[in-house]
Amino acid sequence: MSKSEIRPGTYLYPMAVVIIGANVRGKPNFMPIAWCSIVEHDPPMISISASKNHYTNRGIIENETFSVNTPSIDMVKATDYIGIKSGVDIDKSDIFDVIYGDLGTAPMIKDSPLNLECKLIHTVKLDIKHDIFIGEIKKAYAEDKIIKNNIPDVERLNPLIFSMNDNNYWELGKHIGRAWSIGREFKSD
Repeated sequence: MSKSEIRPGTYLYPMAVVIIGANVRGKPNFMPIAWCSIVEHDPPMISISASKNHYTNRGIIENETFSVNTPSIDMVKATDYIGIKSGVDIDKSDIFDVIYGDLGTAPMIKDSPLNLECKLIHTVKLDIKHDIFIGEIKKAYAEDKIIKNNIPDVERLNPLIFSMNDNNYWELGKHIGRAWSIGREFKSD
């Protein structure tokens, strides 16, 4: 097998695109990001890494809440649009139908098949371009059509996928095996 050295980069594929929602000055604002990760399972926690200059960050800090909305591939144009335009320049409060849950200040997108309502637990202020927000998932909401065995089914969800280094959107491929099971078939040569 031949390999070439390439420049160091963030080559972690795939990256699910999510839309972060936060009230900024009392109005819903949204930004798409793919820099989102699981932090903890119990209690469920998630992190987002967002450039310090994002308008949505102000709302996360102000209210100590945010939402993580997983758009389907059908939402690709609206998702990209809100990433092209800043909340500093346009009012994003009427782009989506907005709903609120128990926290009251984390705007969620009604048409997004999966919504996570988060309470800000910790902010990591980096000395570089991004801050990391860690939130505890207080409530989760899913469209009935994507639920299978009482959890969101990734195939039914059909999340929007992003590749960072070439700036492209993708959709999921085929199922290839069950985790913590298919490895039992492995035989070392």
